[in-house]
Amino acid sequence: MRAKSIKTNDFHRLPTLWNVIFNIIAGIFAFACVFPFLFITIISFTDETSLAANGYWIIPQKWSLEAYRYVFQSGDQLFRSYGITITITIVGTLVSLLLTALFSYAISRRSFKYRNFFGFFAFFTMLFNGGLVPTYIVVTQLLGMKDTLWALILPLAGNAFYIMIMRTFFVTSVPEAIIESGKIDGAGEFGIFIRLILPLSLPGLATIGLFSTLGYWNDWFNALLYIDKPDLVPLQSMLMRIENSMQFLLQNTNNPSFGTGVLQSLPADTSRMAMVVLATGPIIFAYPFFQRYFIQGLTIGAVKE
Repeated sequence: MRAKSIKTNDFHRLPTLWNVIFNIIAGIFAFACVFPFLFITIISFTDETSLAANGYWIIPQKWSLEAYRYVFQSGDQLFRSYGITITITIVGTLVSLLLTALFSYAISRRSFKYRNFFGFFAFFTMLFNGGLVPTYIVVTQLLGMKDTLWALILPLAGNAFYIMIMRTFFVTSVPEAIIESGKIDGAGEFGIFIRLILPLSLPGLATIGLFSTLGYWNDWFNALLYIDKPDLVPLQSMLMRIENSMQFLLQNTNNPSFGTGVLQSLPADTSRMAMVVLATGPIIFAYPFFQRYFIQGLTIGAVKE
């Protein structure tokens, strides 16, 4: 009986042992994901001369803020670009969620007569698009949105991939009985959608919201096409212009019109890392707000038992 009891206790310890092993593996994987950003942050605070002489170290030989001083030389322009990017991200995400939720909910309803047509209409844009030149003509001439914030918001607002994801979510996760109960209580289509469907759709909306937020925050190409006014340049585009200016200076080191002392003191590598920190750091804090529903949203369309 004693031997049997020992074997039983050992058997009950196995799940705990596997939990420890899996936690260690998950911890190592999490550290591998976080460490590159931490290392980039450390390099951004490293002296450029020390970096060139000693290479990349976790603990730098000499600390310096020169990279951030170089980036912040733009003065008010940097903070203005931050404001533009934050505005675009917030407004664009809300507009994208509204369009995605309404469109996907409509084509998910079996009672909607033209749902197959509009579903194919959205899916077709995932395979073919009009191209860059027609898009530019539509945005700048037909809609007249050049040098406006709407040129940075509307081109990314309607995403067919997000529509397909939310359509699958509505079909698989929203019971038809809930819609019928709303009709019995006398609610209209918008009332059912706002009061019954949206509260059940938070996991899917949070996932799409996170993707849209990242898309708007990292977008620089639309600003390159549609924005000429310095006051409307978003953060990513402004940092890219700083990078291009630095590359131009470094490529003309032999030009006598440039001061060699200035070029030698230019924090080339560390300023690139500082730009990554400035561009990536704020958006990292958006993830905790979506984390509650993110895992549920990633399992949209999964098989349930």
